[in-house]
Amino acid sequence: MPSPRDLLNEAKRTIREVEPHDVAARLDRYQLLDVREPDEHEQGAIPGAVHIPRGNLEFAVESRLTNKDAPIAVYCAGGVRSAFAAKTLQDLGYTDVVSVIGGFNRWKDEGLTWSTPRTLSADQRNRYQRHLLLPEVGDEGQMKLLDAKVLLLGAGGLGSPAALYLAAAGVGTIGIIDMDVVDASNLQRQVLHNLDRVGMRKVESAKLTLTAINPDLVVKTYDTRLGADNVLDIIDGYDVIVDGTDNFPTRYLVNDAALVKRIPVVHGSIFRFEGQVTIFDPYVGPCYRCMIPEPPPPELAPSCAEAGVLGVLPGIIGSIQAIETIKLVLDLGEPLVGRLLTYDSMDESFRTFKVRRDPSCPACGDDADPIVIAEYDDLCMPHATVRA
Repeated sequence: MPSPRDLLNEAKRTIREVEPHDVAARLDRYQLLDVREPDEHEQGAIPGAVHIPRGNLEFAVESRLTNKDAPIAVYCAGGVRSAFAAKTLQDLGYTDVVSVIGGFNRWKDEGLTWSTPRTLSADQRNRYQRHLLLPEVGDEGQMKLLDAKVLLLGAGGLGSPAALYLAAAGVGTIGIIDMDVVDASNLQRQVLHNLDRVGMRKVESAKLTLTAINPDLVVKTYDTRLGADNVLDIIDGYDVIVDGTDNFPTRYLVNDAALVKRIPVVHGSIFRFEGQVTIFDPYVGPCYRCMIPEPPPPELAPSCAEAGVLGVLPGIIGSIQAIETIKLVLDLGEPLVGRLLTYDSMDESFRTFKVRRDPSCPACGDDADPIVIAEYDDLCMPHATVRA
């Protein structure tokens, strides 16, 4: 049986090794790959390096480093594990791989740039371990979630499941705007609240529930009516808006404000046994006015309070909104930009429809006038409130 030294020599005969200074002089060329263990990485690393412990390399690298022809410089602590890792990458089809001679220890000794990376705490690693196992998320993605700021419009049927799953997933800041109080009739679908909180302000009830789920979470509450006088200030600084409103005036108001601030809106709506989800990404995909240029008359647009809704339905639609929000934060997969996903609970069917930008859209079209944030209460309802 070959000795470890023989195996190392065999690996080094089939790979290229490069001096640390040569890599440092060409950081614009190389993607750095750190194959040390997590405790080593936490003590210091080369900025910009992708961290995949050697033991996870075969499982994780192809989803983290997708271009197999891009130049990769692998380093460990002293240059041994990186040699084996470089050989593994070559066996996996990577065509331009080098191992850094002397590893991170020599890199530091030669005075090259390094830093102590931001890391998750032990409690966070335990809490989010199922995320960390996903190569598409990992430590880097989880820290993006912890840095993310998501605003929920409504703490009702759609806002409840979206808030619960975003909080549990580790979104660091969740804002909630709702000017209503908890009513017993809400409890059939609004799972943020309970019977003991009937009469409590919804935003306060939501905050109690969410902070009990995740101590990492910062919850900002807005117990106010969303209007032209405050919408720009409220949405400012958020990365994503989750729209759980149930009236057209607020949807148009939010659409226009989101275009001004260039914040994507994950839109959801429900009616009786049906629901739909899409994403309005300003000037990338269509906006709400591209999809619905003018609101329908009031008799054709009843709210859930008027038409009823199956209690489980908002749980499904709100959960999809949470998934789409996380995909936006992490830049994963294909978000529902330019696509409308519909769900019919009666026959358990999903359908997807293309929604295109309207070149003549009065809000985001090529020749659109500057957006004026205004009230739209006279469109469909006597008052534009945030309800779901």
